[in-house]
Amino acid sequence: MSPLYNLPEETLIALLKGKDQRAFNYLYDNYSGALYGVILRIVISPKFAEEVIQDVFVKIWTNFSSFDAEKARIYTWMLSIARNAALDYRKLKSVKTELQNQPLPDSVSTIEEQYYTQSDQVERMDLIGVKNVLNILKPELRILIDMAYYEGHTQQEISEILNIPLGTVKTRTRTAFLQLKSQLKDHR
Repeated sequence: MSPLYNLPEETLIALLKGKDQRAFNYLYDNYSGALYGVILRIVISPKFAEEVIQDVFVKIWTNFSSFDAEKARIYTWMLSIARNAALDYRKLKSVKTELQNQPLPDSVSTIEEQYYTQSDQVERMDLIGVKNVLNILKPELRILIDMAYYEGHTQQEISEILNIPLGTVKTRTRTAFLQLKSQLKDHR
């Protein structure tokens, strides 16, 4: 069974719906690095991130029949699964206890420097354009997306942490999502 290369998304979807193992390997090879980075930002621990990424790909494989190309792109769908799995994992009592006993990194860039040393993973994430799209946002908008999407904070928690009114958090979050939506339409 020979590996697959440079598949158009439509072909990949058809193969995955037919449970083609080569398509799954292609999916893992091309997206696991980016998904791992998102998971790691949420669960912080590489050990936990490795557990979650495995669970995520099992969910993707077993639930691919529910994927609807009319509603989302493959990466967006997988990102949602990864984010939700990481947030659920972080909520587990045993995980919370262990995370509280670990020192937190000083910044997201520290995490990226530690775990994205392989240039191919960084290039894959950059090909997807996640960093570039988020970088178009002003820092006061980007932090809201980071806190809400990658760290799992509610808008109320963000308001309290940043010491800004809840209404401001809601307005800025909406502005950020509108800017991201516009930017992503341009990249399609």
